[in-house]
Amino acid sequence: MLGPGAWGLVLLSYFAGAVPTGYWAVKRLRGLDIREHGSGNPGTANVYRVAGAGPGAITLLGDASKGYLPVYLAQQLYPRQLAVAVLCGAAAIIGHDWTIFLGFKGGKGVATSAGVFAALLPKAAAASAMAFILGTAFSGHISVGSLAAALVLPLGAGLCGAPAALTSMSACAAALILFKHIPNMKRLWKGSELGVHGR
Repeated sequence: MLGPGAWGLVLLSYFAGAVPTGYWAVKRLRGLDIREHGSGNPGTANVYRVAGAGPGAITLLGDASKGYLPVYLAQQLYPRQLAVAVLCGAAAIIGHDWTIFLGFKGGKGVATSAGVFAALLPKAAAASAMAFILGTAFSGHISVGSLAAALVLPLGAGLCGAPAALTSMSACAAALILFKHIPNMKRLWKGSELGVHGR
């Protein structure tokens, strides 16, 4: 069983994940509410299209860090308890996707999940990142890259011989990303999905 300190860290991980990096970056640097522009999503892709490379880079780094750091901290404080790191990673992703700071409406969890699995499963995360880059480059759509990354993540976890808990978590994270991208998939099917540069 986990002690109160571990559960406190899980709760802290939710709030770390809930930090609305993209919303704050665009508000501060451009004076805009990102939820009222583009797709309305506060994630990296929409921030980049609406506000430019600077805010987009800040959002990517911030969202990835708030996934990586809670897991890394859990690994350092509870090195023999994988469950703590798994729960902290899950809490960070949930915090990002349903942030308390924006009325429980957040991003799609791609960058935050990348940060989480960079700490938990670096090889699988690297394969997933490569899939994202290739998917985006060949399709011209960040959403396609995100979908490709989500599909590769649990496959990479399995091929790397990850513990069952991490393989299951990677599958759940991938499923959540796919679920969050249902509107994108519908737009891709209709040919109305925005490209990397908003066209």
